[in-house]
Amino acid sequence: MSKRVNWSGVFPAVTTQFNDDFSINYEKTHQVISNVIRDGVSGLVVCGSVGENTSLTTEEKIAVTEVAVDASGGRVPVICGVAEFTSIAAAKTANAVRQVGVDGVMLMPALVYGSKPHETAEHYRYVARHADVPLMVYNNPPIYKNDVTAEILISLADCDNVVCFKDSSGDTRRFIDVRNEVGDRFVLFAGLDDVVQESIAVGAEGWVSGMSNVFPREGETIFRLARAGRFAEAMTIYQWLMPILHLDARADLVQCIKLCEEIVGRGSALTRPPRLPLLKEEHDYVQAIMRKCLDNRPALPDVGL
Repeated sequence: MSKRVNWSGVFPAVTTQFNDDFSINYEKTHQVISNVIRDGVSGLVVCGSVGENTSLTTEEKIAVTEVAVDASGGRVPVICGVAEFTSIAAAKTANAVRQVGVDGVMLMPALVYGSKPHETAEHYRYVARHADVPLMVYNNPPIYKNDVTAEILISLADCDNVVCFKDSSGDTRRFIDVRNEVGDRFVLFAGLDDVVQESIAVGAEGWVSGMSNVFPREGETIFRLARAGRFAEAMTIYQWLMPILHLDARADLVQCIKLCEEIVGRGSALTRPPRLPLLKEEHDYVQAIMRKCLDNRPALPDVGL
């Protein structure tokens, strides 16, 4: 398997849409995905943190993935999040979604267990050995506690199907450390919305984005400007959007992102318990910063969208 994949640009971590009884609304999920593709994003991540992966059954994850593959129609890569308690279950799920046509898997460390560094590395090695699919290593220590450090990633350089690193630690120095040790062996993706421009400046080729569900054209424009070295132009949009991007770093990021989607008419704010609606004060805060954002929406330069 090739050590390079053609993943670059903005990959929204798309939301899973629910009916009032918390069953999945597959038609609305298809619509949400189709709309961000229409607006120019470069790829998709389904069943990620924002897609409420751990609140879905395996059968639901496969069904949502099928919806995404259908909505994409081969136009953009589709990556499915895999977040399981054990390495065996993660490999099994990775193979199952591969069967329905995903281009890759975004793999979390094994959840709940606080693994030691060598155990974290072995989790990725196990899935790499037992799942025939390109793997994006997903690191999000603020939320999931296990930290896939630069050293752990570098140790996986001999695993041919470990192809990409998505980092949500907020520490952009890790991208430089990885490049210093193994060059361009891994495709690097920003994973935290409010450090994306900094991540691109130090080598990120892609961005798994929460708020590009809400502002896909703006997200892709920021990304393309920064990748082209047009940082001053990107900064104008980045600074305008920053209060919204900060929501991606909260523990209740899913509720925040889905509320923002609802405000702009892109989806429903409904989340599956244990995620509950935002309390009034938080709800009002998100509404207020969204109102200010929408009232001051900047004109976007032409970046080929």
